[in-house]
Amino acid sequence: MSTNDWLVDGDRHAVAVERIYDAASDMIAEHGFNSLNIDKLCQKVHCSRATIYRYVGGKNEIRNVVLARAAARIADAVREELEHLSGRERLVSSIILSLQKVRCDPVGKVMIASIRGGTGEVAWLAKSPLLADVATELAGLAGGDPQAAEWVVRVVLSLMFWPGQDEDAERQLVERFVAPAFEQSQRAADQSVGAVSPT
Repeated sequence: MSTNDWLVDGDRHAVAVERIYDAASDMIAEHGFNSLNIDKLCQKVHCSRATIYRYVGGKNEIRNVVLARAAARIADAVREELEHLSGRERLVSSIILSLQKVRCDPVGKVMIASIRGGTGEVAWLAKSPLLADVATELAGLAGGDPQAAEWVVRVVLSLMFWPGQDEDAERQLVERFVAPAFEQSQRAADQSVGAVSPT
């Protein structure tokens, strides 16, 4: 093996993938999602475009994986703090904690900053199945309600782009306007299940 091989030792595929995604994450954290450029990524990782496409795909695939990794990192941090919560308290706390963690995460901060004013990018995030799955789990939503999950994502995004005066003000907004809507929706779902089930 050549001494100047960019992948030395170990599983070449796994090493290549990690190296490319790490470099892409760094680039995105420094310059934003919209600035991800395959040629610059190739320069940073010291490989060809063909290597990038062979190992990780194109720009959209890379962007999705970087987002997935940031979402997983944020979700893990939020999940730890939600273990003992349920119902309304879990819903409210999941939104507020998600805001805190996204605002502190290097990719999360840049993701939000890079799409200010870009409605297409906001729509992409709001409709992201990955973020909807994370929202469903963290907020303790009943499975099978994609609209509720999308709505939680939209609430988090709206507070990211148009933050409240402070965290207390944001918590009050979520408690006053978001939590009651989910409680009402949950009661309606419980009643429809009760009406259908035999007694």
